[in-house]
Amino acid sequence: MLIAGFPAGPWGTNCYVVATGAGAECVVIDPGKDAAEGVDAVIREHNLKPVSVLVTHGHVDHMWCVAPVAGTYDATAYIHPSDRHLLANPMAGMSAETTAMLLGGKYEFAEPDKVEEIVDGQTLELAGLEFLVDHTPGHTPGSIIFRTPYGDQDPSTGSGQGIAEVMFSGDLLFAGSIGRTDLPGGDHGAMLQSLRDKVLPLADNIAVLPGHGEQTSIGQERMSNPFLLDLIDDGPLGQVTRGL
Repeated sequence: MLIAGFPAGPWGTNCYVVATGAGAECVVIDPGKDAAEGVDAVIREHNLKPVSVLVTHGHVDHMWCVAPVAGTYDATAYIHPSDRHLLANPMAGMSAETTAMLLGGKYEFAEPDKVEEIVDGQTLELAGLEFLVDHTPGHTPGSIIFRTPYGDQDPSTGSGQGIAEVMFSGDLLFAGSIGRTDLPGGDHGAMLQSLRDKVLPLADNIAVLPGHGEQTSIGQERMSNPFLLDLIDDGPLGQVTRGL
């Protein structure tokens, strides 16, 4: 499997390009502001053909270039229905600081020509890959994560390290932290429930590629992430998962 990731734009949002290998079709995940050029560079380097754009949630730093990238390559965009309105109206999900930063700029947003809504538990078969969709509200109502089998390899080195899956976590889970819930549509209780229901039950050997910052793993976060540790200490589920 080929996974190429790079931080883009003023928010350093991680954009990922995923394919079975060079010369194949590919999937682009979260092309945020200024990501189109980086996507093009990866595609040219590996001779790829984008067929899909996956959006973990509708915040502008993750979807700024969804329409340009999807339009350029005639690709279909996939997003949860609860966040779909943000594709054309990202201001509805912005903080006051972000809105102030963008004031005075001439920005136009619109849905791509091809948009598909995706729901919890759905499996997408795209570019020769399978992506399991988990709905994880909290950061936004329509936040989702994508998990794909990795074939027991380390995505950063290509060497066998016992990694079963790769999880593209968006702004649900970071190395040592979780996504904020103080933006429009955020819900801290829902975030904790998503972490409890959709993250803690997962196996340790799942690599986590977050929307911001460095790669981590479920096992590493279970041992050191203070938000997960609080959940583990909080109830019966934690007592079961602590030893996984």
